[in-house]
Amino acid sequence: MTNAPAAFATTDLSDAHPEAQILAPVFQDYGGQARFCGPAFTLQVSENNPLVRSTLETPGLGRVLVVDGGGSLNCALLGGMLGQFAVQSGWAGVIIYGCVRDTAELRALPVGIRALAAHPRRSGKAAEGQAGGIVTFADATIQPGDHIFADEDGILVLSGQ
Repeated sequence: MTNAPAAFATTDLSDAHPEAQILAPVFQDYGGQARFCGPAFTLQVSENNPLVRSTLETPGLGRVLVVDGGGSLNCALLGGMLGQFAVQSGWAGVIIYGCVRDTAELRALPVGIRALAAHPRRSGKAAEGQAGGIVTFADATIQPGDHIFADEDGILVLSGQ
């Protein structure tokens, strides 16, 4: 499945795929692209973002970076500079189960970005975390390769298996 923002609606996908997982409606839209989709690439981090940065510096290939930040509201895991990396590297979108900052900069970028909230504090810089594992948050379990669809009505996950 390719990144075709206008070619889908999560409402229609939900009707056609009752088995699809729907993330709980706790995410805010911070990017310049309200609709985005692509295969998931997962990270698990805890209030440190070097793994987020290094991942966004790699070719995105139209994927959606799904970051389990543990739901922390203590600092931002993504800001304007990392948002620029996402665009330059070809990521379709980023979903952060945590916070972002530099929201005016993020809103101007042609990439989808969802997060729980905005927070002015930057994250720690410890190179900790896990890439490519199964993550569970917001009433959904996401595996690398699952297909993520996000639009104005929510975020839907179809199994990549």
